[in-house]
Amino acid sequence: MNITMKNRFLLSLLLFAFCFAQAQEKYVGGDISMLTKYEKANVSYLGKDGKKISNLLEYFRDDAGFNIARVRLFVNPTNNTGVVQDVDYVLALGKRIKDAGMQFMLDFHYSDTWADPAAQWIPAKWTSLTEQQLSDTVYSYTKTVLEKMVAGGATPDFIQTGNEISYGMLWGPEGKRNYYCHYNKDNNWDRFKNLLSQAGKACREVCPNAKIIIHTERTNNWTATKSIYERLGDLDYDIIGLSYYPEWHNSITVLKSTLNALHNNFSDKPVMIVETGYYNNYYRSDATFDFQSTWPASPAGQKAFLDDLVNAVKDMDFMLGILYWFPEENPYNNHVYEPWYNHGLFNPKTGKVSDALFSLMALLGKTTNLQPTAEQIVGIDFNKPIYGIDGRKVAYSVNMPHGVYVQEGRKFIK
Repeated sequence: MNITMKNRFLLSLLLFAFCFAQAQEKYVGGDISMLTKYEKANVSYLGKDGKKISNLLEYFRDDAGFNIARVRLFVNPTNNTGVVQDVDYVLALGKRIKDAGMQFMLDFHYSDTWADPAAQWIPAKWTSLTEQQLSDTVYSYTKTVLEKMVAGGATPDFIQTGNEISYGMLWGPEGKRNYYCHYNKDNNWDRFKNLLSQAGKACREVCPNAKIIIHTERTNNWTATKSIYERLGDLDYDIIGLSYYPEWHNSITVLKSTLNALHNNFSDKPVMIVETGYYNNYYRSDATFDFQSTWPASPAGQKAFLDDLVNAVKDMDFMLGILYWFPEENPYNNHVYEPWYNHGLFNPKTGKVSDALFSLMALLGKTTNLQPTAEQIVGIDFNKPIYGIDGRKVAYSVNMPHGVYVQEGRKFIK
């Protein structure tokens, strides 16, 4: 190979590497933290044809295109509605997610109960610690949890060090907002950054390939969002994570403005919407913004919302993905989760899957055919094993490649 040819070859390799680096993989999925509880209660999830879905996790993967799932973790969960996810619970569900070939996002709440902008209460057993002891404990707790995940086959691919931490975390005993952080005040930010640094240190040591997410929710307030991520500018993390619920965070136009501004100001950090959702039956009277004229509070309104959301962000190369919060909620003839959250992707009046579940896969460039159902197309039984012509078992979905398949010795064509 002469010098000119060698230079061209090297240039081609560099261009290929550059293009590969620019092509970010996209992710769609949901926070499925209650799935285990629903399964233990034998809740029936029904397909469009009214038949029971035998394995909801696989259905999310094969029929809805989910390639990622998130699970929240509490230190010592209080066992109130939805707050049941201790280490053993999360390890078992996380392993199932990994075994299904999906990416696993672990969401540390660093609390015994819900952590959100209005509540970042320190775990009860940590309340008597000095600041140095608390810093050490955040590191050791994070490290111990991650070591258990790795040893148990549930190595996280993404890790949130805190949940909706727009105003800091580990404030103090419940009801006392000690160490509250505000985006336009300097108080307590050094403490907050130190705690995040200790959590991140443990992540890098135990799960060096995992991406660390800093998750906030001031999505409709660019001034606040910009200030938060500027103040955390020297922190070691990988991804900006956002919550976006239109009833609290305004229109998709406002969201797009925030996303573009984040990219312009923090171009080294890709962005994920790690929580989103919309009403399937009724609209909360205390919602900040009313979008019922745009998206009715109904299964159809949910789909319209998710279609619009995906269309708004699908061409943003810096947008890594969207996760729907609590898609497995299914109040039809059960009381697993009270009060009814009203965002689930199963029709509360019929128990059947909502069309909205299939909207997210468009972010991956995939589509689904909801009518007629896949079973009607090929005349097979969803619940029985299906094999390729080579004898290998396959997971049936409407998006499986066209070809010849076998079920119970009978060939059929999709």
